[in-house]
Formats: sequence, C-alpha cells, structure tokens
Amino acid sequence: MDFNERTKLIIDDTRLHSSCVAVFGLGGVGSYTAEALVRAGIGKLVICDNDYITESNINRQLLALHSTVGRTKAGAAIERYLDINPDLEIHAFDDFILPDNTDSFFNRLMVRPDYVADCIDTISGKLAIIAACKERNIPVISCMGTGNKLHPEQFRISDISRTSVCPLCRVMRKELRDRGIQDVPVLFSEEEPIKTGDTAIGSISTVPSVAGLLIANYIIRDILDKAAD
Repeated sequence: MDFNERTKLIIDDTRLHSSCVAVFGLGGVGSYTAEALVRAGIGKLVICDNDYITESNINRQLLALHSTVGRTKAGAAIERYLDINPDLEIHAFDDFILPDNTDSFFNRLMVRPDYVADCIDTISGKLAIIAACKERNIPVISCMGTGNKLHPEQFRISDISRTSVCPLCRVMRKELRDRGIQDVPVLFSEEEPIKTGDTAIGSISTVPSVAGLLIANYIIRDILDKAAD
C-alpha cells in the first residue's frame, strides 16, 4: 500500500506531488509544518534552518529527541522525511536568513517554490522572506508569536491587517505597511501572552505543534483549491 493511500481517499494528491513548498525554520512550528506537508504527499520540499538540536528543544520540536541532540536540524530532517517518503525531492540549507542574503538564497534555489512557510523567529528575517516572495509572486504565509501561550484553539489565520492582540503582529503590521507590502496571510493567536517574569519565552508541546499543522493545512488546501480553478 502507498504510504498516503488514506490521503488519496479524500483528495487528489496529484497536484501536491507536483508542488514544491519551502519551509523556513524547523523549530516548534516549522518542524510540524514540514512533516505534515511530507506526509500529505508534497513532492518537493525546501527546508532552511542553521540551528542545532538541543535538549531544551525536546519539549516542543518534532525533530528533537535525546538521540538527535547535537545534530543539525536540517540534517535530522532530511533523514526523517526520506524515511517517510523515499521519493521526496528535498533541498536542505543551513543558512541563517537575513535581509542581506535572502535574495541570493532565492536566486540560487534549483527549484522554484510554489509556496513558502515562514516559521522563523527574527523580525528582520521574516520581513525579508515576505518581501522576497512578494517580488517573485510566490504565495507566502507567516507565523506570528506562539510562545507563552496555552490555548491553541485561539489560533486564527487572517491577513496581517486584520490581526489583533499578538505583540509580534503589531510590529509586523507597521513594518510591512512602511514597506508598502500588503495581502500577507499570517497565523496568529488571540490569546494574551502569559506574563512569566522571565526573559526566556515559555512553550508547551500542544501550542506550536498546532500552529504548524494549521499552516501546513492552509498551504495544502490553497494548492488544491488553485488546482481546481
């Protein structure tokens, strides 16, 4: 039986198999986004993360196990995703995305993404990814803050201009507006962040994972909807 035989009972996965999605960031959100896409039957995947797996990642990141601590996230991801789908075409990069290298990153890709998921933490990097996608007419969805939260049911996907509550959204709205960038779908939470009194950001397994799955589902449905038009 094909690994995604059950998927084919509810969708025609032909379009997914011929599509390429790029996922930036393989942390608590991005690791779930990327794996859900692979399990759904995406044929080509670009992943980008320059970080190493640490013990502190184990509480929320899909790639993080005691057996993978010390490995690069990109390296662990290649092995895991090919174990799910040996026919997957995967392009992995250990780059750290910054405004001054984003264009060169996109320009040297061997495949053009049909969709981009921005799951990184840095504001400058998020803005650079969104701008690069807009310039190239590549659909992009960006993840806002998921830390210090306990209620995944309060996640929403909406245009950045219609977001509220999330402190990261507030910053991104202004920065995108100042750059003249519009029409950016984002995943955000309507939950007020928990005040911990610590500079470190708290997290739990059930929140960033749900965010990652919602982003993957949004991308899958959008790809399928466009194929049906």
